[in-house]
Amino acid sequence: MKSLRFISAEVLVSNAELARRSLGSVAHNLFPLLFKASYLLERGEVIHDLVENWPLADFNMGELLGTTVDYQEDLSRRTCSVCLESCLTGLRDYVLHHPSPYMKRLKVVDLTGIKDVEVQFCECKKTMGRWARTQLLSKLCLELLAYLQQTERNPGAFGISIDVLIDLFVTERNYELVVQALLKKCCCPLKICCVAFRSDNLALQKFFYIIKLTDPSLLRKLEIVHNVRLEMEHLEILFNSIRFPLLMSLTLPARTFNVRRFTAADERMLANVGAKMGEMTQLTELSVPFSVLTGRIQKLLSPLKTPLKVLDVSNCLLNHDDMAYLANSFHAHHLEALDLSGHNITDLYPSTFFKLLSHSSSALRSLTLEDCNIQDTHVNMLILGLSPCQKLEEFKFLGNPLSSQALKHLFTFLCELPMLKNVEFPVPRDCYPIGITYPIDDASVCRFDHQKYQSVAEELNLILLQANREDVKASTPLFGSYDAAVQETNNELGAYLIKSFKETLEKFTTSLNNMS
Repeated sequence: MKSLRFISAEVLVSNAELARRSLGSVAHNLFPLLFKASYLLERGEVIHDLVENWPLADFNMGELLGTTVDYQEDLSRRTCSVCLESCLTGLRDYVLHHPSPYMKRLKVVDLTGIKDVEVQFCECKKTMGRWARTQLLSKLCLELLAYLQQTERNPGAFGISIDVLIDLFVTERNYELVVQALLKKCCCPLKICCVAFRSDNLALQKFFYIIKLTDPSLLRKLEIVHNVRLEMEHLEILFNSIRFPLLMSLTLPARTFNVRRFTAADERMLANVGAKMGEMTQLTELSVPFSVLTGRIQKLLSPLKTPLKVLDVSNCLLNHDDMAYLANSFHAHHLEALDLSGHNITDLYPSTFFKLLSHSSSALRSLTLEDCNIQDTHVNMLILGLSPCQKLEEFKFLGNPLSSQALKHLFTFLCELPMLKNVEFPVPRDCYPIGITYPIDDASVCRFDHQKYQSVAEELNLILLQANREDVKASTPLFGSYDAAVQETNNELGAYLIKSFKETLEKFTTSLNNMS
């Protein structure tokens, strides 16, 4: 519902020329209203001029685009390229604008409230993801600095200091640009302040260099993911050389830990890494997928002084002792998101798993159990375990060998979970050819009867509809959930994989030639 004020703002910004001429006479407290109206209508030129003339001390994108009294719709999920580019160029021109710097009040720009999602509703259909925002802001900072240094116009601009809070996303392709922007931050009126950092496709040496430039004392979230070859000894060096006092969320690359090759020195390193994480008194989210942590989860997590709210130990080969520790630890009562994918929970440790569910039920909002060998005979037991989880909003269980009949039974129960919003369910086992083995490999995952699957999917949605649960979204993303960061950089990721494969072949060929 739009207020009369918001409708009036829409009318004004619809006429870009009139809006731009009127800014000088607009009350300062109306700028946020005009900004959201311009963003909704994708009036890039008006957005630019609003930011260029911003009269307030703060510019917080999340608050400006979120739910407001005048218009309740949250626009922070619209990463519209036209709007965001106009916003950032407007920020650059705010510094270059001629009025006295003493009249400029802007001190903090917060870009962290923008959310990258799969479905965009902007008319231009062009999005600017986190990587592109990192690229553009770095480029504008360097251009601004070069312009100010080459000209004598507006020397007072150097007296302006604006902290720009942003989630940086760095890969090999934009590394040099971001490094230059961070190195020159002290000289630039726009100060890049990194509160979250993601690194993909980056050499380890470059990661260690750039992470120090970001000012780790401000970092709240650190993601080190695809093709960053970080192992436990590197992690120990990182934590010993850099402090992260505000770090709340840590995501490590696959196979960071591997207890299969553990020596006494490795045990010491693991204990040291756990102790260092224990010193991070804000840490509440930890993701260590595809590490091998068999029998060592307690050594890693027990030093933590604050309870984890998010834990991803998917495909970590946990044993009964690990699950027993999780179920009885103080973390269990605080977990809001848990990923145990890749573990045969119903056969290896059913009692401790359901004890973990019971202890976390008062807080749990997201549960992921992909490729856990959950079969038809386990459905009643699963329903019993999920029944206390009345706050569950998301349940993902792709890759489990469940029949269409078992899925219908499970969906009938899921309708009773009042907060549930998103379900990711597997293709029914009876849609695949007889003899299919689980977990299904990527080459076979699409070889199912699509017509039969569609019929089952319609029946499952009908169960939701008849229970008045149209608010629940049910889907089967065959290759995993949507990842905005991977989607944005998939071309670079693909090129990196091809390059790595080529280098491996060349080394193999060289070895063969040397042998002969």
